[in-house]
Amino acid sequence: MLPESFLPTNLDVAQLRSSCATCSLRELCLPVGLNDQEVDILGEVVSYKRKVKRGSYLHRTGTKFQALYAVKSGFLKTCILEEDGRQQVTGFHMTGELLGLDAISTELHTCDAIALEDSEVCEIPFAKLEEISRTIPSLMHHFHKIMSREIVRDHGVMMLLGSMKAEERLATFLLNMSRRLAIRGYSESNFNLRMTREEIGSYLGLKLETVSRAFSKLQDEAVISVNNKHIQIHDLQRLKTKMGNSSCAT
Repeated sequence: MLPESFLPTNLDVAQLRSSCATCSLRELCLPVGLNDQEVDILGEVVSYKRKVKRGSYLHRTGTKFQALYAVKSGFLKTCILEEDGRQQVTGFHMTGELLGLDAISTELHTCDAIALEDSEVCEIPFAKLEEISRTIPSLMHHFHKIMSREIVRDHGVMMLLGSMKAEERLATFLLNMSRRLAIRGYSESNFNLRMTREEIGSYLGLKLETVSRAFSKLQDEAVISVNNKHIQIHDLQRLKTKMGNSSCAT
């Protein structure tokens, strides 16, 4: 895989520039809230679209931090390697979401980011982002909101793992996926999961067999239907009641 800082010199850079102004993810990504002129400036910074094949790494733990990545298409997971060699999933990321925030403080990535399907990301050099944010205050304001949202999500996962039963964890996870997909214009009740049940279990702190039993219980109660990775939610309200009194996000 090419280094993250590599940009082929035999390509027309203008052809690689991201068209933030016309991107369908404009209202989900960094350009939200910017005027047309400011979006054009950001588009000059987002100069490299990078394809990441399924199973390939966007970045690895310990690599030098150089850029943030906005998911333009596809689906990725972030994970860390435990001392015993097990992989702990720390997050799932879909279109319009940012990766790389973990490395800002230490300037080294603290997790692996791996594509769960063929994906494409917009590379945003962080030094350039900081530079233009001095002239576009609203950009940094939105960036801070994104970072705050990630902190809230982390707190939600801690609550999820610490206080919920298996069925409640799975219900919360499915509702979170439903909400995020609906924001992007997809069906909130009919969708395909990009991750395996083992990866879901790793994220939720559950064993594989426990995840499978929770899926089966929800299906037996006619709350959802499951066909391999395809999920159909028959009753969103009933699924919400499975969360108990918790409102944490995953």
